[in-house]
Amino acid sequence: MGASLRALRALVLLAGFYLLGVVLLAVLAGIDYAAFRSGLHATADSIVVFSVVLAIPVVRGLFMLRTPKAEPPAGITVTVSEAQEPALWEAMRDVARQVGTRAPDEIVLIEHVNAAVSEGSSLLGLRPGARRLYLGLPLMMGLDEMQLRAVLAHEMGHYANFDTLLTPLIARGRAQLIRTVAHFHERSDNKQAKERERQEKKAAKRAAKGKKTLMVDTPGLGATYRGMAKIYTAYGNFYMRATLTTSRRQELAADLASVRVAGRDSAASALREFNALGSAHAFYMSSYATLGVGAGLLPRPGEVFGGLRRLLDARSAELEELRRELSTEPASPYDSHPSLAERVARIEALPDDGRGRQAARPALELLADPDAVLAALEQAVLTPEALALKRVDWEDLVHESMTLYVAQGTEDIREALSAEGAGPDLQALLDAIDADPAVRWRIADQFPKSEQAAAATGSAAREFSRLALRRALNQLVTMELTARGAARWQLSWSDSATLRYPADGFEDQLGLALDAAVADQPDTESLRKLVLAP
Repeated sequence: MGASLRALRALVLLAGFYLLGVVLLAVLAGIDYAAFRSGLHATADSIVVFSVVLAIPVVRGLFMLRTPKAEPPAGITVTVSEAQEPALWEAMRDVARQVGTRAPDEIVLIEHVNAAVSEGSSLLGLRPGARRLYLGLPLMMGLDEMQLRAVLAHEMGHYANFDTLLTPLIARGRAQLIRTVAHFHERSDNKQAKERERQEKKAAKRAAKGKKTLMVDTPGLGATYRGMAKIYTAYGNFYMRATLTTSRRQELAADLASVRVAGRDSAASALREFNALGSAHAFYMSSYATLGVGAGLLPRPGEVFGGLRRLLDARSAELEELRRELSTEPASPYDSHPSLAERVARIEALPDDGRGRQAARPALELLADPDAVLAALEQAVLTPEALALKRVDWEDLVHESMTLYVAQGTEDIREALSAEGAGPDLQALLDAIDADPAVRWRIADQFPKSEQAAAATGSAAREFSRLALRRALNQLVTMELTARGAARWQLSWSDSATLRYPADGFEDQLGLALDAAVADQPDTESLRKLVLAP
């Protein structure tokens, strides 16, 4: 479908919203006219009042509600000029020339694994405005230059196909439908709430007089408003399906632009990289970048987002699996994009263009000073509270954070020890065990239990308690060793953080000592010598 036909379709769909409102207003006016013609003036007056109340949300949706301007993508950060980033701008302009469209007026760097374009068009998309490209730095970290050019060509394809000119027009219709439906539901809820309040007051008065109260019941109230909302919802579903079908076709058309510019293999691999980078970035932000927030820590400037590079280097095998395994779930009629699997399959089914996967430098090297840009990204994205946190090296961040979190995790252990009159540390627990071996099971019984452990009886219950006590002892050992500087939490980019013990073989000895302390005939001596001895 050409740009002219898509524009006409968007206008017709938007006009359908206004036409629906006009038809509903005409129906309400017809009902009022019929009521007056009937001669029952008292009934007619009530009908008119009711129809006016129904007409207000319709009129507001048609004329009185201003559609808000579209919000820019979340996390907008740094707008880079051509003087600041000449290589990036040169690549961008070259891609735009190859696609046959005007380059964006601004490049805006964001903190997401994403790329998008916008155009400040007006007059229902007839007058183009400023163009902006939103480019994610985490995305650049995982791509090479040819893959980045494929991504840029896809976005420029949206410009060349006039997709961005129609976006405000389509968004206007969606916003008006959503707001009109919301107004009808709001009126329905308000009417029910007022009636419920009236009935509750009446019931309270009857109860005060010792009379039997009636059940508060408002099921039928607001039904007319909900009915009007259903009419608009039905048209809204049709509108969304129609416009999102167009959006999916636009994505497939833009993919062809990426193939023309970067080649079939680079275009397909860029999409596969999206799948891997999205998962890797989410994992990195939750498990690394924000690991120390609870301890009041952040990585050094530039590393909050820049540390992703280290994770990508260390987990290449996992990333390769994510590149291969694309979701084959069928797309919903309400998805704005076809599935990645479908898009990749369509590209890879194209004839071989002979370009293959071309060797290229990492995309991040297009930036004059990547570390400075990553640091500027933090200043623009992070809250003042986050920026005020202490900045430390990754190794210190992992050690200090894990040390604090292990200590916080021993709160239930300390509470159980306190309930038995013992102190809050490893020494106190071992002394309590030596004084009364049965105290172990009383302490373990106070720990939180899984459903399986809570339901166990006899020897099975004892084994659950033994495991719980062993975990508690191990946590207290960890606290003791890290507090004395004898053990340290070790950063790993390829796996979870691990505790580095004082010497080789220490972990095996510790396991045997813990087993001895929780045996039926407990022996705490080996644990004391291993951990508490000076």
